[in-house]
Amino acid sequence: MIKLLLSGVVAACVALGPLAAPAHASPPAPVLPAPTGPYPLGTASLHLVDSSRADPWTPARRRELMVTLWYPARTKTGVRARYVTPAESALLLAGLEAEGVPTDLLSRIRTHAVTGATPSRTGLPLVVLSPGFGLPRSSLTSLGEDLASRGYAVAAIDHTYESRATTFPDGRTTTCTACDIEDSPGLVPAIRSADVSFVIDRLTGPRPAWGPPGLIDASEIGMAGHSIGGNSAAQAMRDDPRIDAGVNMDGAFITPIAAPGLARPFLLFGAADTFTPGGPDEERSWRGNWPRLTGWKRWAAVTGAGHESFTDYPALEEQLGMPAGALKGARAVDVTRAYVSAFFDRHLRGRTRPLLDGRSPKYPEVKFQTVGQ
Repeated sequence: MIKLLLSGVVAACVALGPLAAPAHASPPAPVLPAPTGPYPLGTASLHLVDSSRADPWTPARRRELMVTLWYPARTKTGVRARYVTPAESALLLAGLEAEGVPTDLLSRIRTHAVTGATPSRTGLPLVVLSPGFGLPRSSLTSLGEDLASRGYAVAAIDHTYESRATTFPDGRTTTCTACDIEDSPGLVPAIRSADVSFVIDRLTGPRPAWGPPGLIDASEIGMAGHSIGGNSAAQAMRDDPRIDAGVNMDGAFITPIAAPGLARPFLLFGAADTFTPGGPDEERSWRGNWPRLTGWKRWAAVTGAGHESFTDYPALEEQLGMPAGALKGARAVDVTRAYVSAFFDRHLRGRTRPLLDGRSPKYPEVKFQTVGQ
């Protein structure tokens, strides 16, 4: 399972690899897919410090996190936020051994969200996003923005020292200390679970870190994660009963679901080549943990998807004219958005979503699996 996780991290990084070989010296910045919901978007960047907890990777410091919030806004007028900082762009590209690429290329990407825009309403359901190991929170921007455009508050967390680059307000940019520790993947889900609970505390408490009390509805909270972030979603749900529903996007269960299991809604959503039960390349941790999911559950396999298909990167790569996988980048974003939003609409907002009940002619790539106990 660890081999799959680490190979998935490499795959996610390779998705950005074509940025190293553009057809000209200064390629134009790619454009993120536009959100599909009816609401304009606002965004805020939060620096949160957990004074009660030492950082597990750097124990001399308190645990501090950077969090990006996306939310429905009253207006789309204003300055659109950049995708990453120039320092983050340089480190991400250096980690990929990119050559001949402007170091600020990724920072020239603009999101669809306006910095500091006024939220459109209160009582927003919250979805927390956790990226893959080594990847920044920005890698899930297209999903986060789309959920926000549909009426959710979305909090994407950079798990410090697990991302190749995280810039803090004082100008520091941390790197991936955990990437250099051989047994670190086994530690990550529990660390991220604590991060998520702390972020929920800071967003829903009597003195929230963002907005007035009541802006976020503490009774409607979900979590989705990519790769080990998906494993961490299950861990966080076991540890924190406030999280009502979770999604694992193409992540092996490095840390199994503990007894007596997880009785709240959970969606397994992954690449068919890896997560088709009984297939020659099946990653068996899903089948092993399937009986431990005792509430509403679905196992969906996406034909043509790769490990990185559930992130922004294939869509960005596609715009640079680089070879695409079987599932094209823009289509991968569309499929992921459709099923993740349908899941949270159903389980956080009580809305009927037939997309989750069987094959869809609109999304023939997605097949729900029947898995024996």
